[in-house]
Amino acid sequence: MDITVYTDGASRGNPGEAAIAFVISGLQDGAVEYKEAIGIYSNNQAEYRAMLSALERLVELEIKDADISLFSDSELMVKQIKGEYRVKDINLKPLFSQVSSYCARLEAKGNQLQFTAVRRELNKDADRLANIALDEA
Repeated sequence: MDITVYTDGASRGNPGEAAIAFVISGLQDGAVEYKEAIGIYSNNQAEYRAMLSALERLVELEIKDADISLFSDSELMVKQIKGEYRVKDINLKPLFSQVSSYCARLEAKGNQLQFTAVRRELNKDADRLANIALDEA
């Protein structure tokens, strides 16, 4: 099974009102879209929280033996998850740890994870949902 995940976190003010969103496609029961206003956070914290939320959902769905491609417009976060950059921000370290834990849980079920940074215009559905959540907050 091939699963595609797009995530986005947004913050107006940085830090400011923040929201997260994700879109998961390739599931047998159809696509899953999620959006939520999350309070006051930095943009980087929101990006991590969006990825964490998507990974949590994949674990809840008990995904097994899938190729999971995860896309975000946060190059910093993707490079940190892939081990190309160190996580220096004290506020991101616990989020990075949680993301790593969920990745390990998914990989233990035979899933292959691939993280890719994309330009914002290639992440339009998750970006749109995050902005809707911000507008509704």
